[in-house]
Amino acid sequence: MPLFPSLPEHPHLSDVFKAFPDQVRPLLAYHDALLREESPLSVAERELIAAFVSGLNACSFCFGGHKIYAQAFGIEETVIDALIADLETAPVDEKLKPILRYVAKLKNLPPKLTEADARAVYEAGWSERALFDAVQVAALFNFMNRIIEGTGVSFDFAANPPSDEDLEAIRTRRYADVAKMIGLD
Repeated sequence: MPLFPSLPEHPHLSDVFKAFPDQVRPLLAYHDALLREESPLSVAERELIAAFVSGLNACSFCFGGHKIYAQAFGIEETVIDALIADLETAPVDEKLKPILRYVAKLKNLPPKLTEADARAVYEAGWSERALFDAVQVAALFNFMNRIIEGTGVSFDFAANPPSDEDLEAIRTRRYADVAKMIGLD
């Protein structure tokens, strides 16, 4: 039996959005503003952070989905898997590692963040805006992971790999388009 009896046995996030549509549009607009608008972090880097945080949270839906999004923007799937296994040895740009360390600590031990954690990000060449955007992405995906897990979403992206056409669509689609795709607009 699903956690929410009104949802299908194996709900997708779209089922949750259709059942509880009131805040979907502003939520997706925030996704677009944060993940697609101008930032010192590339779209690929922000999607990588979304996948990384979701992987750390063991949220298979968001981890799988944002691995695909990161892949659509040029991040190799194996890089994300390696990050979850061991950030320090993962084949990711060294400049990005202080940001990833910061969001990992934010996820696990937010009161333990220190000036040294932020300084490492700045010394790697990132601005305060880049760090703030990374913090927002981490916060958004901690939030989304709780919605996914709390409602019992269980779609398996590994069992439904994207086609090249799907990846191309992802590069041009905005999050707000999801509301239209599921009939909320």
